[in-house]
Amino acid sequence: MLNRVVVAPSGFKESLSAEAAADAIAAGVRRVLPEAEVDLIPLVDGGEGTALALATATGGRLVTMPATGPIGETVVSHFAVLGSGDTAVVEMAAVAGLSLVPRDLRDPGATTTFGVGELIYAALDMGMKRILVGCGDSGTSDGGAGALQALGARLLDRDGMELPLGGRELNRLHRIDPSGLDHRLAQVELLVACNPYNVLCGERGVARVFGPQKGATPEDVEELSAGLENWAFVLTRDVAASDTDLRYGPGTGASGGLGAGLAALGARLLPRFEVLLDHLALDARLARADLVITAEGALDHQTPRGKVPAEVARRAKLYDRPVLALAGTLGEGAQDVPGVDACHGILPAPMILAEAMTRASELLTDATERALRMIVLGTRLPLMLPPQASPPEAHAEVSGTQRPSSVR
Repeated sequence: MLNRVVVAPSGFKESLSAEAAADAIAAGVRRVLPEAEVDLIPLVDGGEGTALALATATGGRLVTMPATGPIGETVVSHFAVLGSGDTAVVEMAAVAGLSLVPRDLRDPGATTTFGVGELIYAALDMGMKRILVGCGDSGTSDGGAGALQALGARLLDRDGMELPLGGRELNRLHRIDPSGLDHRLAQVELLVACNPYNVLCGERGVARVFGPQKGATPEDVEELSAGLENWAFVLTRDVAASDTDLRYGPGTGASGGLGAGLAALGARLLPRFEVLLDHLALDARLARADLVITAEGALDHQTPRGKVPAEVARRAKLYDRPVLALAGTLGEGAQDVPGVDACHGILPAPMILAEAMTRASELLTDATERALRMIVLGTRLPLMLPPQASPPEAHAEVSGTQRPSSVR
């Protein structure tokens, strides 16, 4: 019997928040199992919705403030103060996210993380002892240079002139003057919740892997990659501790390289789920489930590399719980995500992306209903075991014949 269903999705990028996705799935569950207990656990990965989710989970609050957005214009942004009162959560997507970059202005060589530094500065002003920066859904590729500039670092070219904002400028970086960095950074615990698979440089560097998604042309990718290589070299020499690997260290490529910039300031880069999910008591809630439903925009070979459905499935399997994954699209490798017992696409028929995004909530609810009805039907079918050949002795007894005596 399916008496308790845990719904633990991530958001669908630029379409549904994690909360909206959870509500849509729950509506589908209740069409089929109106009496079931549905436990909603919208999950965050450091990207959009992280600050609100953690503030809600801990009895904290959001602090709203103006800040510099990714294209240099002022936006209304926010960070969270958790219920403990001494920890702030800075969600980089709330001030430098891709959703804040108009589609006709998507150029990761020009966007900036300056606003992230402004939010950190505001959290310092409030006397926070700990600042957690959530990385994800970024629209930037400046290595965190903008954040450091907002916090007082001076990025200089060969002539001693300060560089403008944007990752494209990093190719001209000659020296960093860290003397103006806010001294309070040394007195606060700075944590970064990130995907450890993302690194700053090399063939799997952040500019090559994510630059095209943010609007970079092939030429832009090469320019940004070279700039981040230079950024890592100068940042290591002028700011970071000598043993810090800013080029290939786990998480250094998070949010267009913001991980590397903050690591140079002494931040600890931590696997995001270790940092974020403990606030939600996820393991204990999964252990009580009869069925776990998770979801994301795309389920494919990238899902096991730090995506929400893979983490949910991994944890659910610690308690031997069945897992259904729903997705906007099912790509190569969707059937092979460890721990996922079944996956189901939400599109009932081909449609253009704009329509699918507009109707995402409706489509997710309907898909949940279809998948769950199949699951319920399966529980009602008799277990059909394949026929087994009877041994000769049994066949002889049933047929009433006797075996010939042995020849001695």
